Amino acid sequence: MLKSLFSLALASLLAAPVYAAELTAGPMAGPPTLRGVTLWLQADGASRATVEYWPEGTQGAKRRTAPLALTAEAQYAGHITVFGLEPGRRYSYRVVLNDKPAAGGKVYGFATQALWQWRTDAPDFTVLAGSCNYGNEPGYDRPGKPYGDRHLSIFKTMAAQKPDLTVWLGDNLYYREVDYDSPAGMAYRWQRDRSQGYLQEILQVGGHAAIWDDHDYGPNDSNKSFVFKGEALKLQQRYWANPSYGLPDVPGAFSTFSYNDADFFLLDNRWYRDDYRLTDSNRAMFGPAQMNWLKNALLASTAPFKVIAGGSQMLGRSPRGDSWVDYPAEREDFLKFLAEAKIDGVIFLSGDVHRSELGKLERPGSYPLHDLTCSALTSGVYADEKLRNRPGVVPGTVVMGERNFCQLRFEGSKKERRLVLKVINDLGEQKWEHVLEAQALRHPKP
Repeated sequence: MLKSLFSLALASLLAAPVYAAELTAGPMAGPPTLRGVTLWLQADGASRATVEYWPEGTQGAKRRTAPLALTAEAQYAGHITVFGLEPGRRYSYRVVLNDKPAAGGKVYGFATQALWQWRTDAPDFTVLAGSCNYGNEPGYDRPGKPYGDRHLSIFKTMAAQKPDLTVWLGDNLYYREVDYDSPAGMAYRWQRDRSQGYLQEILQVGGHAAIWDDHDYGPNDSNKSFVFKGEALKLQQRYWANPSYGLPDVPGAFSTFSYNDADFFLLDNRWYRDDYRLTDSNRAMFGPAQMNWLKNALLASTAPFKVIAGGSQMLGRSPRGDSWVDYPAEREDFLKFLAEAKIDGVIFLSGDVHRSELGKLERPGSYPLHDLTCSALTSGVYADEKLRNRPGVVPGTVVMGERNFCQLRFEGSKKERRLVLKVINDLGEQKWEHVLEAQALRHPKP
């Protein structure tokens, strides 16, 4: 009798309906490798997630990843790594939650990197970059006119560019006063903002990598004293699919990865940051351990383009926004290293200042350094004509008073390789174009 009752209870449990979970955000791919990619996604409840994938146009060769449990503790977000793919191939995939196709069975796509080394010239590819994404939430926004842009057309414009990679340059969301006073508040902001419909189209195109700045790390102008920075790092890891975060013995959000013939170095300008008002002449933005890592990583790189991304402007100092210039000892030491080690191909990426521009630093006996600042995506913008014609800024490259993003196009044969920089506004209008030849980013031969 007891055995019969147990069998009935078990059968009833197995027959119970499984929660019909759905996607609330994503899927989003991290930077792809030659044979794999990590996919990020978020559901609206506890569920078992898998990905079905196949070479584009051959659905009969479908494979499925191992299941991943999406739990409340992780806000129903997670990463699924797909490996064992072939280089230079496009793959189609769909997300399955609790054994049911999500999003109506919608099919997405990603591409692995090509195995071009020792075989052909590097493929041409397109990278987008931007910073400062403020999503309005009435009741918690600043009083007066909403700081963010309610229309948010810029993400549709970006998706239409069909980038191979998008690099998010910090302030990718804005913690409010009701958020950064607790880990729960910070987690709420990520879950709420990432699920907004206007973001999904760009998240589903190409690969994505991200750094942070003050507003997606903590309060305005946060430094290393922020008591919840450990939680901030967990959330950065939870909501992006960067290949790594810091080192085993050096915590932080910094990382590096390669995409074709460009190496990207993602810096953490908050975890180790001293307040710029400290009188200590050795105050640091990145800290000795991270700078030691960066120097070694640059020496190990053989890529003709070395893109260093930091949340604050790297070369110049303007009346608005913070800059690495406020940390002279650390900055000068690094610039000296670049010159003495003869590191070729360096270009900086930055955000933060709610305008876009191309900074330029001339260096006697070496090639000039450039800092492409990209801002703002949806947050407030302003215009001040005093910022337009400043020393250290390439004439005609300052874009103010409108939302915009940057495009980096790596193209051409090995002998004529070049990097084409553009700034494009939210309507898709090109504001300027500037070409950097790879040959011009090298130290002169003795």
